[in-house]
Amino acid sequence: MAKLSKKRKAIEGKVDSSKFYALRDAVSLVKEVNTAKFDASVDLHVNLGVDPRKADQAIRGTVSLPHGTGKVKRVLVLCTPDKEAEAKAAGADYVGLDEYITKISQGWTDIDVIIAMPSVMAKLGQIGRILGPRGLMPNPKSGTVTLNVGDAVNEVKAGKISFRVDKYGIIHSPIGRVSFSPEKLAENAIELVSTLERMKPSTAKGTYLKSISLASTMSPGIAIDTKTIK
Repeated sequence: MAKLSKKRKAIEGKVDSSKFYALRDAVSLVKEVNTAKFDASVDLHVNLGVDPRKADQAIRGTVSLPHGTGKVKRVLVLCTPDKEAEAKAAGADYVGLDEYITKISQGWTDIDVIIAMPSVMAKLGQIGRILGPRGLMPNPKSGTVTLNVGDAVNEVKAGKISFRVDKYGIIHSPIGRVSFSPEKLAENAIELVSTLERMKPSTAKGTYLKSISLASTMSPGIAIDTKTIK
């Protein structure tokens, strides 16, 4: 097991692993204990009281964070020629169809989000095995399969993100960068958790928000008191 440096030990010593922090304290602390020399991502991990094996409890959706994630997303729009101008005007980084399907089939995935028109989805079947594992497959539930490609691009560029529960019932989602103010991180966290609360399945039993933690790319996890996220 690798030994922790003195700096790392000092940092981890600032986080009490047995304590549940108020949200406002947690977002300030995550900035303090970050050790990355770059503007690291700050992620929220929400353990939900759901059974992801049941279709009605496999939580999946989108949220528009009020302050975005701090990351400029590269967007590919797969559409017919009549929609290309709309997509480009909205700020899509790449626009087209067959040429990009060919590029992806050859291994190109230098993108963060793919938006597609419903009429072209059949063509994506041949690259589904590439897009699926990377979380790039367009889906109506996330708003990435739509006729209104311009609106979809604007939403993604403005901070709309997708999330889905993993097999353990946990949602992992970025809520900003270490450079964000504590207020912005807190407001983004509240928006995400509020969205998840609105999506609570009627069939979910027991405690829904089981636990919530916060961490940057290179920081220890900070447990949050769920009652303080309001």
